Amino acid sequence: MKRVLIDYKKLDHKTAAALIDSYPYGYGDDDIITLKKPSGEIIEAVEVKTSEAIYLVKISKSLSNFISNFEEAIVKELDKGTDKEAVLSDDDNQMNDSDFESETDNENEGLL
Repeated sequence: MKRVLIDYKKLDHKTAAALIDSYPYGYGDDDIITLKKPSGEIIEAVEVKTSEAIYLVKISKSLSNFISNFEEAIVKELDKGTDKEAVLSDDDNQMNDSDFESETDNENEGLL
């Protein structure tokens, strides 16, 4: 299985969801993997396993914010598609009294 070092900002939606599923309450010290690049730079990451790969997602302060705000961001994203208002045509606005039943009509039906 391939291992990919990636910044969370470059994750696709499926992998980002796997990250949130793996760390729903955030990550702790035991979850952090420390890597040293050939240049000597130290990188900290958390592991996310999918069927395609094992992702090592770089840690930053913004990753913590991303995890804590993910659910809210998804709800906002889903709501974008439902912001349109329903519009009635002129034909729909013209209704007859016969389109509605009064409560008294229903109550009197059993009495006749």
